[in-house]
Amino acid sequence: MPDTPRVFLSAEQIQRRIQEIGAQIAADYPQGNIYLIGILKGACIFLSDLCRAIPLNTRIEFIGTSSYGRGKTSSGEVKLTKDLDVSIEGQDVILVEDIVDSGVTLTYLMQVLRQRKPRSIRIATLLDKPERRLRPVEVDYVGFRIPDEFVVGYGLDYAEDYRNLKDVCVITADPPAA
Repeated sequence: MPDTPRVFLSAEQIQRRIQEIGAQIAADYPQGNIYLIGILKGACIFLSDLCRAIPLNTRIEFIGTSSYGRGKTSSGEVKLTKDLDVSIEGQDVILVEDIVDSGVTLTYLMQVLRQRKPRSIRIATLLDKPERRLRPVEVDYVGFRIPDEFVVGYGLDYAEDYRNLKDVCVITADPPAA
């Protein structure tokens, strides 16, 4: 097993910051009717808390991608695993991600979603690792900028484990090969 996860951001810190992001989104979109599009699976917990922090009419959609497999680093190849169930043409859209590091997934998704002609599209992320960028990505709403450490919890996983942790935690050791 990897080492015991070390708390990096507490549940309380996360919730305070999400309330601030929700207030900023409400100020930016006073008319409401926003589509929050969560990137599965990692962003589902952040998206759930974020939509409750926005005191406006919000709609929720999900899109799925895969680029990590079972490792700690991106394969660099993005696959769409679940598409949207609705049209976003003419809508205000906020793409909700758990963590932005290389920018490869978001570059791909922004290209796909822009072709669907939303009125506007912005990005919200709980965590941002700008020093890992391989592709330029402009993130509009950032929870926390973090150093290049491997984090899990609050929806983030390592080989599908740890998503259920209420805090964002760091793990450093690799598990033994299966």
